Amino acid sequence: MPSDVSTGATAQPLLELTEVSVSYSGGAVRALDRVDMRVFPGQIVVLVGVNGAGKTTALSAISGLLPYTGGSLDGGAIRFQGQDLRSRSASARVRAGISMVMEGRRTFPDLTVEENLTAGGFTRTKAEAKESRDRVYAMFPILAERRRQLAGLMSGGEQQMLAIGRALMQRPTLLMLDEPSLGLAPLIVEQIKDHILEINAQGTSVLLIEQNAAMALSIADYAYVLDGKTVARHGTGAELLADSTVQELYLGVAAEGRRSFRAAFDARKRGNL
Repeated sequence: MPSDVSTGATAQPLLELTEVSVSYSGGAVRALDRVDMRVFPGQIVVLVGVNGAGKTTALSAISGLLPYTGGSLDGGAIRFQGQDLRSRSASARVRAGISMVMEGRRTFPDLTVEENLTAGGFTRTKAEAKESRDRVYAMFPILAERRRQLAGLMSGGEQQMLAIGRALMQRPTLLMLDEPSLGLAPLIVEQIKDHILEINAQGTSVLLIEQNAAMALSIADYAYVLDGKTVARHGTGAELLADSTVQELYLGVAAEGRRSFRAAFDARKRGNL
């Protein structure tokens, strides 16, 4: 298991994946292979990898959208706050404190901003939902201004803010974000980054998948590189930013980006890189 406790993190992981595997087509296609990963309270943890590496699959297994198995005799496990999630439904995991913003935002286009937020707070009492909505509006003033506008008529950046706001309606302990900057202008990407930092500063741990690896690693307490459906490398955000193989494959520093991480890393160990 990685030694990934950053400064200020407690000894008890908030989220822990042990030997977790996910397969499709009755086991014929392995999408995730014996993954070990941890998120500690207060951390921003980033998953880096090419398309198809298993990043979204990992988040879907954590949220309960995909079943998982273990890579060893003990069956593997996903634990949240020390509790095994295997028998919990997706909605039970939301109630436990896990919220996910899926790739592509997935707002309800025919509902207003306020109706989207109301849908996000489905497990909360009316008073709790109002308090959460007020917090969302304070964080995203544009949503307050457009609370009666249909989500489908908003810009991509505004829809992303709405998707994040909807996930925050549950007051999650862990917020998982899948490619929040995808398709957005650089200025909006910077705003989304600032919002992620603000959410984290308010006490919510963050598990982030992000195509903009340089931006993601710059704010990460810890990060995992997925390659070949498993963890190929892990370290603090600063360590991976300084890693020449990570730079080559994900940050555009060199011209070897078509090679797999594992092949490039093995080549570097042999002195061939």
